[in-house]
Parts: sequence; structure tokens; C-alpha cells
Amino acid sequence: MSWKSKGFDPNPKSMVTKKLTLLLCIGCFCAGMLFSDRMWTVPEAEDKTISRAMGVKDERLKLISEGCDPKDVKHESKDILSEVSRTHNAIQTLDKTISNLEMELAATRAVQESIINGSPISDDLKIPETNGKRKYLMVVGINTAFSSRKRRDSVRATWMPQGEERKKLEEEKGIVMRFVIGHSATSGGILDRAIEAEDRKHGDFLRLEHVEGYLELSAKTKTYFATAAALWDADFYVKVDDDVHVNIATLGATLARHRTKPRVYIGCMKSGPVLAQKGVRYHEPEYWKFGEEGNKYFRHATGQLYAISKDLASYISINQHVLHKYANEDVTLGSWFIGLDVEHIDDRSLCCGTTDCEWKAQAGNVCVASFDWTCSGICKSVERMKDVHRRCGEGKNALWSEA
Repeated sequence: MSWKSKGFDPNPKSMVTKKLTLLLCIGCFCAGMLFSDRMWTVPEAEDKTISRAMGVKDERLKLISEGCDPKDVKHESKDILSEVSRTHNAIQTLDKTISNLEMELAATRAVQESIINGSPISDDLKIPETNGKRKYLMVVGINTAFSSRKRRDSVRATWMPQGEERKKLEEEKGIVMRFVIGHSATSGGILDRAIEAEDRKHGDFLRLEHVEGYLELSAKTKTYFATAAALWDADFYVKVDDDVHVNIATLGATLARHRTKPRVYIGCMKSGPVLAQKGVRYHEPEYWKFGEEGNKYFRHATGQLYAISKDLASYISINQHVLHKYANEDVTLGSWFIGLDVEHIDDRSLCCGTTDCEWKAQAGNVCVASFDWTCSGICKSVERMKDVHRRCGEGKNALWSEA
């Protein structure tokens, strides 16, 4: 029997052709599937892109129709920040007003208690009439002593305006400046008469009901703030030593930045050691109250210059009979505010050195006050005050500029 009679083709070319046909069909099928997937995937992505764009456009049209154009968002953000700032300032002003009212209420209660108890009313507790009373920016009390005539003259010749100019400063700028001094142990003695004669000539003294003495500086400070608060309605009360150089316009501008804040205590804050050893300068007799030997004081402003707001001066006036006095005046003042809600502001421009104040002034950063730390004031201030004023002064016209 032959191969051909059984249906088999012995020709190998026929078998190859069938295999190629089968492979070609499979290849075409795969290519078709691949082409079909690409055709459907791309339009889907395009549809999503188009749909997203249309959605954004519809949302924008909706915002515009409701008066919320996104272009205005930046402007609205600025308006919101401005409104927050105004609200913050209004809250600070209200807080200060409430603080002042609280102080006046406390003073009124003290007067009522004195009347009920039948005790005489202290002049410091009497509430001055505020209707129509002149409002001042600051009262600057220059602490001085009977023996400091030359120091006072050096201040008058440099940074303290005299005569009509000083009166103009009070009327136009609301700045009061006075040398602060009490009385001698012998009332009406030669020392008191010398001060009275000097006051008749210059008219720039604030006399206190206080007996002068170096160990009585804490008591003098307390009496000064109480007296100044009763005489002048000011935003701030400043104490400065008569051997310190001060730029008054810069001081006023510095304090004005804190005008809306309640209970402000401004100065160069420090925390010196508590000196237990007797015989040394700044010895603290009550050192044991501050803990173990070698401890430091709490933060307080250095005594050369510091300022307190009106409500704190009123607090001192009302409570002066129960406020404790330490040996050092600056520590004493700081101790009165420890338990109160007081903002301590550490401003280093209030304690520049007499060497660095010059280059700071040249750089446009005029110091408020300048002195030598080694001398707790300007060393040999009588001889050097004019030189410091020339190098570190703010300029003759600074007080009258509209800045």
C-alpha cells in the first residue's frame, strides 16, 4: 500500500505551510487585542482630563456666581489679617482701660475704709479729679542728691531742655521732666534752702515728703512714683539717675510702642548675685530670704533707668504702706511686681555703654540711655557728660520732629 493511498502527503512543504498559517492567525489575534486595548484606554484618559477641566470650570463659574472669585482670595486674606491686628490692638486697649479702672476702684475703696475707720485720709490716697486733666506721655524723674549740684548742671547743659523749651515740651509733647529730691534731716536747714534757691532759678524740681539718705533710696522711689502719679496723669513714669545720659525723644518713641499694653515694666533686666557678706557694696541684709548662699535675685530692671506704666504707679501709690523695702532700690521695685500680672520688657537700648553708643548712633540705632557699668553711671559724669552727649546724642531737633 502506498502513502498516497492512505491520505498522507509525503511532501514536507505542506506541513510547514500549515504551521505558519496557525502562527500567523495567533499573531494577528494578539495584535488585534493590543490595538483594541490602546484604542479604548486613550480615549478614557482623555475623557477624564476633559471631565476634570469641565469640573474646575463649573466650580469656578459657581464661585463667581456666588461672589467668591478666587482672584479676590489674596485680597480677602490681607483684609482678614488687618482685621485681626485691629482686634488685637482693641483688646489691648480695653485690657489697659480695665486695669486703670481696677486701680481707681482700689483707691476709692481705700479712701472709704479710711473714712469708716475714722482714720485720716492720706494725700496719696485721694483721687485727683480727672475731668479735663491734662494727659501726658511720660514723667521723667531724675534722681538727685543735695551734693549733686554740678551733676544737675551737666544734665541741664546737655539733654534736659530748659526754661520755655521745657514748658513747650510739656505742652506739645506731653513730656514732664523734674529733678527729684526730698528734704534733709534738719527741715529748713542750709541744704533745703540751697535747693529752694536753685528751684527758684530753674523751676525744675519735684520735692518729696521724704528724708534724703543713700540707704533710703527704696523709700524715695516709692514716694516718687506715688507723688508723680498724683500730680500728673501720664502713660509712663520714668526714674533715671543724674549721672546717666538720656535721649528724651528716643525714650518717648520707645515707650510709645507699649502705650496700649497694661502693667508694663521696662528696663534692662538683670539677675545679680545676692551679697550676704557685710561691708561690701550692695550688701543684702535679708539675704536669707533668697535661699542658699550664692543664689541670685529674681529678674529686675537695673536702677540707672527704668519705666513703669500708669497702672503700676497707681498700684504702688495705693499699697505703699504695705510694700516691703529691700536694701537695693532696683531689687525692691522688682519685688513689688513679682506676684502681679506684669509684662517685663528687656530693652538693651536703655543701658548702652559710653563707648558703643557712638557707633550705634552712627548706624542709626540711637540709644535711649548711656552710662558706664563699672561706675553704675557715667564715670566722672560732670566732666564727661558733654562729650557723651556730643558723641551719642540724638540731635538737637529730634524732640521737635514729627516722627
